[in-house]
Amino acid sequence: MARTGVAFSGGLPPADIVECVKLAEELGYESAWVAEGHGGDQFAILGACAVATDRILLGTAISSVFVRSAPTIGMAAATVDHLSRGRFILGLGSSHRVQVEPEHGIPFVQPTARLRDTIAIVRALVREGVVSHRGETVTIERFDLWFPPRRPHIPIYVAALFPRMLEIAGELSQGVLLTWPTEKAIARAVEHVAIGARQAGRPASEVDVASLIPCAVADTAAAARDLMRPAVGLYAGFFPRYNRLLAETGFSDAVRTIKDAYDRGGREAAAKVVPDALIDAVALAGTPETCRDRLAAYRQAGLALPIVSPRVSGADAKRSAMAALRACAP
Repeated sequence: MARTGVAFSGGLPPADIVECVKLAEELGYESAWVAEGHGGDQFAILGACAVATDRILLGTAISSVFVRSAPTIGMAAATVDHLSRGRFILGLGSSHRVQVEPEHGIPFVQPTARLRDTIAIVRALVREGVVSHRGETVTIERFDLWFPPRRPHIPIYVAALFPRMLEIAGELSQGVLLTWPTEKAIARAVEHVAIGARQAGRPASEVDVASLIPCAVADTAAAARDLMRPAVGLYAGFFPRYNRLLAETGFSDAVRTIKDAYDRGGREAAAKVVPDALIDAVALAGTPETCRDRLAAYRQAGLALPIVSPRVSGADAKRSAMAALRACAP
């Protein structure tokens, strides 16, 4: 059976996410991933998913290394790993300056070094049950867990979009997490992850290449694209890093237009100028058949683990998310 994951990035209350993860397990999805942002505490949601399921792997996509302390991340990871009986994956990333500083009041400083320090602290804490660390950005005199971790090693996946971070993921992690991917971006990611792995003296096959793929399913392609348009407008208009990523897909003029519209009129204005071709390049948006064909194309491009990420909102969000899960089920 082909490996397929599912991810939730907002639009659903926590209890509905748990219900969707239970359905995903029934449908044969390999893994379920939960973002955070403003959508609920991801570790609490995953803890609830852990006790409501038996087989599906559970991961963060991603947990920011800025908004929690490194020992707190390690303790949370060990907790969900216990509750899930060893099914947890820790997805880590830096998040974005435009979120970390204004929303959390935390300076966004040396993100790559902080990621390295966090990975080292989490691994030591889970392995030994206690950690002391003196790093470039984080110093921990001593932090110990008051319960024994279930496993001495929890898989860590790293969020990466561009070559330098892709290579760091290849060096440090068990997997890389992409998002808004084109087929060309998948091929580039595989190449740079392999470079990082080789530099670390490990085979590239040890690093899983996974990607969240935003998804909207409808009776027609036009209706599905309209459901996806607000998300593309927000990511291109608000987040500088995603603006760059989407511009590099070959739609730089369109992305510039989206950014200008966002700056003038916010999300609604940005959504109105998102072109169909950009949506088709970076997302699953169409009928169930179209979405399944797109998943196959991503796999052909080298994506080991496509992660279907339903973009839903409103009163019908749970129903829409479940429809997307059924449409894209392995």
